[in-house]
Amino acid sequence: MEHKSTGARQAFRRFWPLTRGDRRWLVLIIVCVVIAALAETASILIFAHLTDHALAAGSLSAFWVPAAQWLGVAVIGAAVGYAGNSLAVWTAERFVLRLRAGVFRHVQGLPPHFFQKHRQGDLVERLTGDVEAIEQMVVSGVVGTVSALFSTVFYAAAALWLRWDLALVTFLLAPLFLVAARRFAGRIRSAAREERTADGAITSVVEESLGNVVLTQAYNLRRDEERRLDHEARAWLRASVRGARASELYEQFVEVVETLCVLAVIGFGAWEIAAGRMTLGELLAFAAFIGYLYPPIRNLGQLGLTLTAATAGAERIQEVLDAEPAVTDPVSPRPAWPVHGRISLEGVSFRYPDAPAESLTDVSLTAEPGELVLITGESGAGKSTLSKLLLRFYDPTAGTVRLDGVPLTDVPLEFLRENVALLPQETLILHGTIRENISCGLPGAGEREIRQAAVDAAAHEFITDLPEGYDTRIAPGTAALSGGQLQRIAIARAMLRGAPVLVLDEPTAGLDALAARRVVQPLRRLMAGRTTIVITHDLALAPDADRILVVDGGRLVECGTHRELLARGGAYARLRSA
Repeated sequence: MEHKSTGARQAFRRFWPLTRGDRRWLVLIIVCVVIAALAETASILIFAHLTDHALAAGSLSAFWVPAAQWLGVAVIGAAVGYAGNSLAVWTAERFVLRLRAGVFRHVQGLPPHFFQKHRQGDLVERLTGDVEAIEQMVVSGVVGTVSALFSTVFYAAAALWLRWDLALVTFLLAPLFLVAARRFAGRIRSAAREERTADGAITSVVEESLGNVVLTQAYNLRRDEERRLDHEARAWLRASVRGARASELYEQFVEVVETLCVLAVIGFGAWEIAAGRMTLGELLAFAAFIGYLYPPIRNLGQLGLTLTAATAGAERIQEVLDAEPAVTDPVSPRPAWPVHGRISLEGVSFRYPDAPAESLTDVSLTAEPGELVLITGESGAGKSTLSKLLLRFYDPTAGTVRLDGVPLTDVPLEFLRENVALLPQETLILHGTIRENISCGLPGAGEREIRQAAVDAAAHEFITDLPEGYDTRIAPGTAALSGGQLQRIAIARAMLRGAPVLVLDEPTAGLDALAARRVVQPLRRLMAGRTTIVITHDLALAPDADRILVVDGGRLVECGTHRELLARGGAYARLRSA
């Protein structure tokens, strides 16, 4: 996707609606911020009164009342500050939770080619660090801006009340903070974007290396992987240091300006005290107000830099959210019906996005309820594309796919995938127990149903031989079970689902001959009574098929039974003898 620069204002408008459920809490947080700023202002004024009437006069009797007032204001400010800050953290985390769930929900509906274009580690970084950066813009940024504005107004008003002429002079330097922040914003935004991209690249390298550790060790690729990580880490280091230097330079600049202002106030105040036009308490209070005034002004500038950095995260999140799902639920879906399992493709053609040529061209086939249809052909012929169309990961670019005569585009996705079960080419195993891996085929299934599915899949025996049985924890790539055993767990999952249509995509891929033979019998039980479409180059199931379809170059070139196609001596016979 072409990169599009996103302004902070545009990003804010896009993500602000996510605060809809928490805006009353944001108002309450702002009220707490205002009260805390008022309490701080009152404390400084009480301190000035205490200095002039108790400390300067050396009167203990004049100490108690302002001291009690100061303590009371401090307690109120502390209580309100604690409530406001706690509520702000809670609201911010709720926003992150809501945003991350929304992005994750969107990602789950994106087509397979999206995940081929984006590295998993980079997507993980977008769902973590980039989401939190947006929170800094939308929630913490709003609270911080309001807090800084009210603090600035209160401290400035108090300073004007004490000495308006001196206050106006010191205010002249305030715009320097905002000008400086504006000057540094571009550098920080560029560095932040590069740093977040490098973060995703580092996560991707680590994830890929750990996932392929056997390959890395077997081919002595450890140094290559270390170099890959070092390359991405150095890119991150450069961006991180560049951003940190720009932020630190801004901080040090405003620190010098602040010090200059406070020194000017103290020097001018000393002259005013000597002339009898100002008391010590007034000077200390004025200096305190100026000292308290500049930090919120500086924070406004710093918030601008934070928003600039957060915009880089917003751009990366918006790139994901702008990616369109390949399919959507129909506007007027067909009501649910008892599915019989008739599958038909009528003149179906399909081209993957950005692909130079069609993967399927004018394919027509029918599978009646209870039939076993085997689709075969050489690698790259377009066989697996059919499984993606049958599960509606994609819609055909031409033609129609139907279930019981109903176009799949009229069928709700959830209903379709409840009635068409897929056993994919890659044996998909989840992190969890064997029981959890089987039961995800039918959430809520009882123990008896899970065990019966395992028995039917010829998996029950080896599962019960394990020390922890069905409670044995497994994960993708686990060494505890063989490839054939993991495949039988996947078959048990499909059996438990009980869908009337079954799509098997290379069900014996990656298995040796012995393991494949052990899987074939459970597969036959799985297919019994279901409309089954087997997409495979392994022809062990071919003699059992009601019909065999041969695909070559995306076209259907032969159709018939095992015996008919062997007698014909065409493409199927050549595949059989290869």
